[in-house]
Amino acid sequence: MSQQTQLTRALIHEIQRGRLPPGSMLPGSRTLADQLGVNRKVVVAAVDELVAQGWLETRPASGTRVAALLPRSAIADVELPSPRKTSGSRREASLVSITDGLPDARLAPLAELSRAYARALRSLRRMAPGYSDVAGEPGLREVISGFVNQARGLSTTTDDIFLTRGAQGALGLYALSMLEPGDVVAAEVPGYAPAWRAFEFAGAKVVHIPVDGDGLRTDVLEKTARRLSGKLKAVYVTPHHQYPTSVAMTPERRMKLLQLAERFDFTVLEDDYDYEYHFDGEPLLPLHATGGSRLVVYIGSLSKLLAPSVRLGYLVASDSCIRRLKNTRELLERQGDIVLERAIAELFEDGTIQRHARRARREYEARRDHLIARLSVSPALETCFDYTVPAGGLALWLTLRQGTVESLVARAREERLLIAPGSTYLPKGRLDAIRFGFAAHDTKELSRICEKLARCVPS
Repeated sequence: MSQQTQLTRALIHEIQRGRLPPGSMLPGSRTLADQLGVNRKVVVAAVDELVAQGWLETRPASGTRVAALLPRSAIADVELPSPRKTSGSRREASLVSITDGLPDARLAPLAELSRAYARALRSLRRMAPGYSDVAGEPGLREVISGFVNQARGLSTTTDDIFLTRGAQGALGLYALSMLEPGDVVAAEVPGYAPAWRAFEFAGAKVVHIPVDGDGLRTDVLEKTARRLSGKLKAVYVTPHHQYPTSVAMTPERRMKLLQLAERFDFTVLEDDYDYEYHFDGEPLLPLHATGGSRLVVYIGSLSKLLAPSVRLGYLVASDSCIRRLKNTRELLERQGDIVLERAIAELFEDGTIQRHARRARREYEARRDHLIARLSVSPALETCFDYTVPAGGLALWLTLRQGTVESLVARAREERLLIAPGSTYLPKGRLDAIRFGFAAHDTKELSRICEKLARCVPS
């Protein structure tokens, strides 16, 4: 604690005890510095701080006095202890998680983001007082509109873009804005359980449509839509790299899905969170870009481009949907993170994010290939798991040939590996499979993980 902070708190304490009552004079700064044995600059700084807080007041030619009306609380008098790290939290921190397809924050241009964030903070001084656009920073919305038009084949304007706190934020806002109690939403299974919870939180019922090697089973969806007789309001899909299996929905299934949306009057919620990370062949255009703009709400995330803690996503939606999203946000949070949005816009405009995406794609492809090589050269792992090499995405979907996933998870924890069982991706029941996210680990780390995993599988 600095001498200035110590002196500030000591003077507040004396005032609160009544030893320095309101109106009493303080010695001059030189005298006080001599009495306390500190530099006069320390005294001057402490007095200035207490004047700013309202504990002291200065008058020309009258010196410094204790204020007649004292503040009700003192910010400077608050000293919070550092959070204690329990032994349990240390043990959890030592676990290596391979449960998801998260990006590697170590690759992200965080230094550039930090500088852009600082510039965005300074720009607030030039802003008009009040809140910003409810839909998000117009500059970033314009940038994202151009980005999805060029990189993903969409046809949008700035007004079609609504910024959110990640893809999950987009799902939550959509559910609260567009769904009503009693509505039905269809979702893939195995699938993304947090999306199901968002729909259910809004009062909707979720029905689950199975996924196979070609993506969502549109034949099952058709039967479900017919049975529901108009109650099906939306279908949530991850068609490019399905979560969690990473399979791509075939062109035939995509067209069938859009036809069903037209026929049964439901909205397709297209979550396209890792479109940039496609390694083999050309990526398929989003459903929104293939004649489905009227039927599809498109959801993207910049968190997968940078780091999970950078919470920024977006929706591409119709005017009527955007209006309802605005109404909901005004009630919940008024606006998004204007400073972060301005910083990200700058990184797009100067090409930082585009360069990072190219580098990250090459690195993640190398990590995928390294993981596949390690799995194939390990007799234990090759015997235990079945998998198909995905054309893109940040994870492998491994199904067990022998043993149970519960046993594997328990043994892995003993090796300090954190694995989610296949039931994580189901509404109920058991699935002997795991999702192995490779992107967050470099090749040396992946080799060590595979060595540990090999000791966990049935012999």
